[in-house]
Amino acid sequence: MSESEVAAEVEEIRHHPEVGDPGDAPYPSRLYAWYVVGVFVLAYTFSFIDRQILSLLVAPMKRDLAISDTQVSLLLGIAFAFFYAIMGLPIGRLVDRRHRVSIIAIGVFTWSMMTALSGTAKVYWQLFIYRVGVGVGEAALTPAAYSIISDYFPPKRLGFAIGVYGVGVYMGAGLALVIGAVAIGWATSVGDLDLPIIGHVYSWQLVFFVVGLPGILVALWVATLREPVRRGHMRRETGADGVTRDVAVPFREVVNYLKENAFAFIAMNLCFALLAMMAYGTAAWVPTFFIRTYGWTAGQIGTSYGLIIMVFGTLGVVSGGALGDYIKTKGYRNGRIYVMIFTGVATLPFSLAAPLMDNPYVALALIAPATYFATFITGVGPSALIDMMPNQMRGFASALSGLIVSLIGLGVGPLAVAAVTDYVFRDEHMLRYSLAIVPPVTLALGALFGVLALKPYLKSLDYLESWSTSHEKR
Repeated sequence: MSESEVAAEVEEIRHHPEVGDPGDAPYPSRLYAWYVVGVFVLAYTFSFIDRQILSLLVAPMKRDLAISDTQVSLLLGIAFAFFYAIMGLPIGRLVDRRHRVSIIAIGVFTWSMMTALSGTAKVYWQLFIYRVGVGVGEAALTPAAYSIISDYFPPKRLGFAIGVYGVGVYMGAGLALVIGAVAIGWATSVGDLDLPIIGHVYSWQLVFFVVGLPGILVALWVATLREPVRRGHMRRETGADGVTRDVAVPFREVVNYLKENAFAFIAMNLCFALLAMMAYGTAAWVPTFFIRTYGWTAGQIGTSYGLIIMVFGTLGVVSGGALGDYIKTKGYRNGRIYVMIFTGVATLPFSLAAPLMDNPYVALALIAPATYFATFITGVGPSALIDMMPNQMRGFASALSGLIVSLIGLGVGPLAVAAVTDYVFRDEHMLRYSLAIVPPVTLALGALFGVLALKPYLKSLDYLESWSTSHEKR
């Protein structure tokens, strides 16, 4: 739907004789709302396939590009995460003011093309630049998706809906390993190729073409979705003609709002980021851990770990979102924060024990519950943030949250594990001990920041109500 069609639909709602406010319009049909979430899950799945596929290609990348674990970790983390986080801020501001569906479609197209181009890289810096491009494209998805989903579902179902959207993380991460294992097997059988225009391509680079190019079709699909009417806590004014209209929120007011809720925002997002740091650091290095420690092949661990992520990650993200909704309906307004704290506490013992096991199958058995509990944060964290923000600030707030979570979680997570291996133990075969140190420490710190966020978060919810009273329909 074009911007003009959306504007016409909004104006029709505004002038409806029984509805004086666009935010009072009935929610779209539940069936279509879930259809939209389903398309977003597919897009999110592709984003994580493109993002995580590198974790299976560590050995051939190191061999053919002559790079270290630390350089690999920069590809896994900073190259993607820094620009993903930084570009999320202006994109998040656009989300609060522009056509959100179009923003997502452009983003999906961009990251898919950049993933495919990664298959043409001849040297390390070229691959680094393409990974930056993937990060820029993916920065468009989540802030816009959160904003759209919050306008398709009532608050009491928001956590579950966002949890279902978050399934894309674990479907994507899991499929990256499963599909990646199959693609690597195929690429290995094909061998290196000399392609027209592109030139020499290593067999492992063919995997980028396989996972990147189909995303272009997903971008076209996203573009067909309808843009919903914005609703919830909005800045609105009623004109002399009696019609209530949305009024843009100046950026300085967004900044002031965040300043007034700074402690709650920072503590909650540090909790989120540190828990995500454990998840990203573990996901990036578990395949290599099994290859180095137990002598498994990339195909073996790709299939096994991929299935664990898909099954237990999916169950965890939906469970976390639903649990947050349930606790909140029982009268605990900061119930989602309690679930975030629980995530860190419940995951820690399994995260500590798994890499220390001598038997690879016991290690996998412990990774399964660690994955389940760790993924609670994906559904409950974003919905907690949305609950404390006015509608026209959600895109920017989500992007700023994404900056914190990405730089700490995705940027530092894989790097911290690699740094302990390279500079503390100075032995790549000691990776298991790095995994037994870094993730448990970050889980404990994350839970601590969750505890610190409890009371300030309640104050932020009270502030939101007072803001709404002073700004709606003035």
